[in-house]
Amino acid sequence: MKTYRVNILGCRGRGTAAARAYHAHPRTEIVGLCDLIDERLNTLGDEVGVSARFTDLDEMIRQTEPDIVAIPTGTEFHYDLCMRVLEHGVHIEVEKPMCVDLVQADDVIAKAQEKGARVAVHHQGRVGAAMQAIGQAFTAGKIGELRYIYGSGKGYYGGYGLMNIGAHMLNNMLKFGGHCRSVVAQATTDGHPITPGDVVPSPSGMGTIACEHITAALQFEHGVTGTLLQHRFDRMDSAGYAMELYGSEGRLVWKSGSAWWLPQPHFIPDGTHDRWEVLEAIYPEHYDPQGAASEADYWFVEEYVRALDGGRAHECSGVEGRHVVEIMMGIFESAAYRTRVDLPQKNREHPLLRWRSEAGLGRPAEMPRPYGEWLSAEFKRLGR
Repeated sequence: MKTYRVNILGCRGRGTAAARAYHAHPRTEIVGLCDLIDERLNTLGDEVGVSARFTDLDEMIRQTEPDIVAIPTGTEFHYDLCMRVLEHGVHIEVEKPMCVDLVQADDVIAKAQEKGARVAVHHQGRVGAAMQAIGQAFTAGKIGELRYIYGSGKGYYGGYGLMNIGAHMLNNMLKFGGHCRSVVAQATTDGHPITPGDVVPSPSGMGTIACEHITAALQFEHGVTGTLLQHRFDRMDSAGYAMELYGSEGRLVWKSGSAWWLPQPHFIPDGTHDRWEVLEAIYPEHYDPQGAASEADYWFVEEYVRALDGGRAHECSGVEGRHVVEIMMGIFESAAYRTRVDLPQKNREHPLLRWRSEAGLGRPAEMPRPYGEWLSAEFKRLGR
């Protein structure tokens, strides 16, 4: 059976996580690493035993002839790097979110189709061990007919949380609800509905955002509805990052690494109807839990191997990743124009930049990239 050759483009935290998963998998081999910082390049190269180290991605691809190039970089770099790699006709996996807007995402999908290459977006939670357990229970009919999906974030500033953790949550919701047909968003900053002046650059290079608090109603296929919350908390709440599926006969809860089933549709805390059952996480048989690779990243690689073996798209495909961007842009558009937005949007420009332009404003002023510094600057702008 084929062993897939892999390049890692970017050797920081997410690049290290990706490299550990590809290094651990028996069907993938890392044949080249690329980074502009020698220290990062050498540290990761020594860890995974790769001597082919480059500072030029095109040269790396020419010399190592990979099947897959992983692009675990900052979001603002995704578009240019995806387009450069795809020009070589190589399959890619790109960190989430796929791009900062739909114009970029459309271009990446078009280039991949032109070159006959696959695109996977690194929404590892959708294929991780806990989600495998949720998916198995759902397919077995343990909650009956799906009616409603709830998803929440970790307490980041709403618009940033949407582009960051919200991107993961939306992809998780798509697994069960199917594609999203429309969105309606209620969004505020400093307690008031957003104005064009509240449109700001995102921390971490995730494009243009707005909204301190977002509550979005989603209409999926087959009559399934959902709610996505991205509310800023004074203290981060990682436990709040969860998804719940409401069915006609029961409920399922996913949280990264954990899964539960309630064998009745209504939670009644009376000692009889609140008996959540833990679902056993499902791992690939060759996964080593004592190894350096996280189970979700390893599952992502396993799914890519299976997809390429079968000549099909990755479950977290570029098309799915673009649809996540469509939903996020739809939420921003609904918040700005205070209307329901049908998907996909005909106008692919970033709706918040369009909104500012219509108000006679240019692009928002630059802000710090690190989240903590960015939040301090935003609070200063709001007079706090």
